[in-house]
Amino acid sequence: MDHYRFTNDRLAIDVRAEGAELCSLKGRDAGELLWQAGPIWPQHAPNLFPIVGQLTGDLLRTAGTTYHLTRHGFARRRRFAWVERSANACTLELHDDAETRALYPFAFRLRIGYGLAGDTLTVTYRLRNPGEVVLPASVGAHPAFRWPLASGIPKDAHTLEFAVPEPAPIRRLQDGLLEPQAFASPIAGRMLALDEALFAADAIIMDRPASTSVRYTAPGAPAIDVGWDRFRNLGLWSKPGGDFLCIEPWYGYASPIGFDGPFEAKPGLLLIEPGGEEILTMRIRVAPALSSQ
Repeated sequence: MDHYRFTNDRLAIDVRAEGAELCSLKGRDAGELLWQAGPIWPQHAPNLFPIVGQLTGDLLRTAGTTYHLTRHGFARRRRFAWVERSANACTLELHDDAETRALYPFAFRLRIGYGLAGDTLTVTYRLRNPGEVVLPASVGAHPAFRWPLASGIPKDAHTLEFAVPEPAPIRRLQDGLLEPQAFASPIAGRMLALDEALFAADAIIMDRPASTSVRYTAPGAPAIDVGWDRFRNLGLWSKPGGDFLCIEPWYGYASPIGFDGPFEAKPGLLLIEPGGEEILTMRIRVAPALSSQ
């Protein structure tokens, strides 16, 4: 089975086996809310593992051996196995094999579950270490929401409202790697006024956001609340010419410029002991449209 679709009285969901990727999120009164993988960026909501972002030279060094691992890792290009399918949920799994070990020499089991309850989709990431050494890894969500959220609404009418004020500086990328300096945040208190120019220099990276949720909306459009647990970082990204906004809870980020040490020493990683497990969650709630008045 390539796709699994399930619904309730509020939302309709489509998940595919390739990458365990969410391909469609439709609200009862809002229609399709996910970017539908246009030519400018042919993905919907890829899952990032075992890295988020890029390694220096796309090289992973560990235990005296060098491996070639490209941006965001391999999970988004691998077919996951179906573990569970029910009326309001599904779970998929990817584990290490000869192909993954040629890129990333660690044992792992990654389960991604999708569950509907009312107006909320919960995505659960369970990463287990079945091996005999520490598992170093990053996990990231990468959902791309329509921007504009509804036809006829200007892009610059949209905002992100964080749960609490976000005065901390942001981070930026240079040639895919994390710049050493911090930059003044474009967030005013709790509000970020959205504009395509924000992403002219690639993603906005919040390496330690104070909030664990953010609301994305515009007058006359539905509101999308994205919340997260255990993820430590947040990326915001759009591609010039693309009608989407990515709101990305992460545990991890690109290699800092100048870092070329062993992978286990890379900043921002999960380090899971043998037999251990980490559970990270993302929640996407669809609320009714705000008044345009």
